Amino acid sequence: MTSIINVGYIALPLWIPITLAAAVFQTWRTSLQARLKGHLSPVATGFVRYFYGLPLEIVMLATAYSYLGVTAIPQWDIAFVGLCFAGGLAQIVGTTMLIQAFHSRGFVVGTAYAKTESAQLVLISIFLLGARIQILAILGIFVALAGVLGLSLVGRIHLWSDIWRATLEPAARLGLGAALAFSCSSFALRAASQQLSGSTPIIIEGLFILIVTNALQTMTQGGYMVLRHRQDLWKAVRLWRRSLPVGILSALGSWGWFTGFALTEVALVRGLGQIDMALAFLVGHYVLKERIRWGEGVAVFLIVLGALLVSAAYVFPK
Repeated sequence: MTSIINVGYIALPLWIPITLAAAVFQTWRTSLQARLKGHLSPVATGFVRYFYGLPLEIVMLATAYSYLGVTAIPQWDIAFVGLCFAGGLAQIVGTTMLIQAFHSRGFVVGTAYAKTESAQLVLISIFLLGARIQILAILGIFVALAGVLGLSLVGRIHLWSDIWRATLEPAARLGLGAALAFSCSSFALRAASQQLSGSTPIIIEGLFILIVTNALQTMTQGGYMVLRHRQDLWKAVRLWRRSLPVGILSALGSWGWFTGFALTEVALVRGLGQIDMALAFLVGHYVLKERIRWGEGVAVFLIVLGALLVSAAYVFPK
């Protein structure tokens, strides 16, 4: 499968539309998870995305094999499994912390705190891993981050001391912790994709990584809930009608992220993926009926502008 698609006169890197699709599915899934918070505990709310997503992922992989006419299986080793486990465990921790942040302050702001992940990924990618990222893309990531932080701070911050106090709130600590966990997850899953031989199409490899990771997540978190939160586990099973859409959207979104990680640097995928905050803004206002301040419109503009800069750096690289 080529990593470039032609849209009119534009040669568009494949990771860009895949990332945008992943952002849409993630925002949709997160909004449904936010609605579950009154019915399930944070641990159970995170569990349903893996438990109910796994069957669909297997169907997606079988469909991809049938459609592409592929017979080869991705070549993997124990290091691949270890990286999938590490990435999946970090994602469980990040998801649980993010859902706890929802309990502290609303859907939009709870999502916003976790978006410092993009800045963490840029710094780690460049200074620790030696990745080469276009200057325009770096600028776009930080412009979008400014918009994301604006959504969380507008109307609440008037003095520099207010910023310091805001960072000490439980929601801020949970969001920042979730961002660090998601960063670790992204790097681990990117490394897992590099362990595969490349003998199968990227769509197959993305789904294969997703299934292995989610199977390990389901066993890990499911086992923990059997031991410590058995009532929550049965409640997640009983509420399957509410939980199933979360799993379906999680499967679609995670496939997009994992495939994006296999195609390019994780900092670029997550940087462009910040567009989901603009979507969260709309969901929070029109679906969850949260009150939106006028200044948040400016913040959303910065997020969209940043996403466009990230894309432009690779659509028009010169």
